[in-house]
Amino acid sequence: MSNLSQRGAIVTGAGTGLGYVIAKAFLAEGAHLAICGRNASSLEQAHAELSALAAPGQQVRTFCCDVSSEQQVNDMVGQAIELLGGVHILVNNAGVQGPIGPTDEIPVDEFRRTLDINFYGVLFACRALLPHLRSRRYGKIVNLSGGGAASPRPFFSAYAVSKVAVVRFTENLAVELREDHIDVNAVAPGSLNTRMLEETLAAGQDRIGLVQFNQAQKQKQDGGSSLEKAAALCVYLASAASDGITGRLISAPWDPWATLSEHLAELQSSDIYTLRRIVPEDRSKVWS
Repeated sequence: MSNLSQRGAIVTGAGTGLGYVIAKAFLAEGAHLAICGRNASSLEQAHAELSALAAPGQQVRTFCCDVSSEQQVNDMVGQAIELLGGVHILVNNAGVQGPIGPTDEIPVDEFRRTLDINFYGVLFACRALLPHLRSRRYGKIVNLSGGGAASPRPFFSAYAVSKVAVVRFTENLAVELREDHIDVNAVAPGSLNTRMLEETLAAGQDRIGLVQFNQAQKQKQDGGSSLEKAAALCVYLASAASDGITGRLISAPWDPWATLSEHLAELQSSDIYTLRRIVPEDRSKVWS
């Protein structure tokens, strides 16, 4: 049997890009799928392609949904539960890069809109699904992080702030849900060559600074991180192989995630792969 056989999964923002690759990987592992996005034509194409890959009896459902709308998310989750015969997995992938440029120049409304999609979209989906997962006493929630969550990302403040909020929310929710055997983790997918990279390059050196512009150019030339590897990490965190691993921010390209289950006891008793404040003693300095 495959890793996700007979499990129902919701993947947001799955019409294109990483979300689509995650959905495709879940399908290959036997999951029943519910995918959503805002672009109806992209969803239609994704549905056709995924349905062609589905095994007999394997479901692929699509929903046009703006994750910044609590009502739309509630409706989508409720229908997914009914149509799939239950949902075991939620992948919160939907996101936008938001406004690019100096913080004092970007429109505040665009800053808020970025938070509405990148953070509140995660919050709404989790709140909508939690009663169902709690009733099962089991579940998996995977939230996509991004650049700026673990270190500063100047000129991309809205995106960075939204992603660090997602990671801390992941850590909080993991503690709340531990007794319900619902694992909640965040995935850092790496520097991906997707629509967001093109937006970064289009913004230009004057808007994002020479260092970040050069990094973006190099990323495009080198090919960026692997979407398939990020999707494989999501499969791992959605499967029984990762049971008990929760409240972590895990990097797809850099961390040895395939063997994390071997270190479960150490993870559960430590702050490894979490956000924290660095104090002088962490750097072998004594300032008091």
